Amino acid sequence: MDFSSFNHLSPADAADVLRPCVDIDRWVQQVVAARPFADRPELISFAAAAADPWTTEEIDAALAHHPRIGERAAGNSAEAGMSRKEQSGVVRSAEIQAALDAGNRSYEAKFDRVFLIRAAGRSAEDILEQLQKRLHNSPDEEIAVVAQQLREIAILRLEGAIEA
Repeated sequence: MDFSSFNHLSPADAADVLRPCVDIDRWVQQVVAARPFADRPELISFAAAAADPWTTEEIDAALAHHPRIGERAAGNSAEAGMSRKEQSGVVRSAEIQAALDAGNRSYEAKFDRVFLIRAAGRSAEDILEQLQKRLHNSPDEEIAVVAQQLREIAILRLEGAIEA
């Protein structure tokens, strides 16, 4: 969608464009309410700081839409399509995939949520390294990292959804 069209959508339609970026109501509502933006960089800048900080409850609800790293998102939703595209560049060997699977299980046992990382632009080896490193975080340290990763994903998705 082009930037100008986004600025002129109804609030409900604009929310429909934003929600696949990150399903956090406060974020969606703040971005919708701040329109019209002067230009795309202003939109991206505003969105990067909107509804900050996100609560643990908001983060956990948003994570319900994210597949495990290394797994293909199911369904035909815009969010599932974005997730498949983000993880498509991560080439995995059987050994790396097995290590990711084991790491996902360990992470979920420790933090009771899926491991989330901005996969776009990262190798499978880097993702695995970050997963193993983050297993040493405390719950408070980790929720801050998850929030940052979720925000990075949201902004990348927004940049992909709204053209100049």
